[in-house]
Amino acid sequence: MRTVVRTLVRPVLGPRVPVSAQRRWLDAVSATTPPARDVDIRAGELGGRPTEVMVPATTPTTGEVLYLHGGGFTTGSAATHRTLASHLASASGAVVHLLDYRLAPEHPFPAALDDVLAAYRELRERVDRPERTVLAGDSAGGWLALTAALRLRDEGSPLPAALALVSPWLDLSGADRRDDRTDPMLQPAWMARCAGQFAPGRDLRSPELAPLAADLAGLPPLVVQVGSEEILLDESVRLAQRARAAGVPVDLRRFDGMWHVFQVSAGSVRESTTAVAALGEAVAAHLSAR
Repeated sequence: MRTVVRTLVRPVLGPRVPVSAQRRWLDAVSATTPPARDVDIRAGELGGRPTEVMVPATTPTTGEVLYLHGGGFTTGSAATHRTLASHLASASGAVVHLLDYRLAPEHPFPAALDDVLAAYRELRERVDRPERTVLAGDSAGGWLALTAALRLRDEGSPLPAALALVSPWLDLSGADRRDDRTDPMLQPAWMARCAGQFAPGRDLRSPELAPLAADLAGLPPLVVQVGSEEILLDESVRLAQRARAAGVPVDLRRFDGMWHVFQVSAGSVRESTTAVAALGEAVAAHLSAR
């Protein structure tokens, strides 16, 4: 699978490939991986944005998860993350709401973050047990989840029961990023293009764009998964260190030999299925504790 990722995915996620072509290709490739069988998938809407609602066979459900897909803020959709989100619903017993937030470059910062906050607030208003809500995301979606939680904390708004972050992209500047030679998927030049399209003309180290540099005190527990072979490994490690120092409970799991958001292959690749099962178990534990 590693060879497939390096051969087929990495070249497409390059700085010279048009965003429109990347979106079409990712949607098409993702259609080859089926969703979890024991999950009902329905169309929905939160905060004025479309969602796919993953309802597990578990009755009663453990709670709600607002899931934010990755894709460098410029690509990704419900189609690309349907498999991951549905397996998370199956593993956690929670209803997973997969949000199609607005993408750059058509809709730069803060559009996506505004969508996330609006969706989160509406979700809490709709459900019977709003305290049983988890905010989750991978890669750029991890940035959105953490940044949204910081915004909610600063506003004094109700926080999610936990944050579940998969290979979160937290330092958009890339200033302290590790050598990428072992990463079979991500190219720093593509990530730099994505960051520039997401926040054009802005200082990527400014407080509003650099959650890794923020005061993390008062955040809910963090569940973080990361692959040992990805260039974002150090960002997850730094997040865990800073969160623990601030008194935030952290469950960090590093998967040896794995790459960026390998969890999208849940149901097809053993390591991916195992990782999502562990993520779901952690999410269920945090939901049930509320």
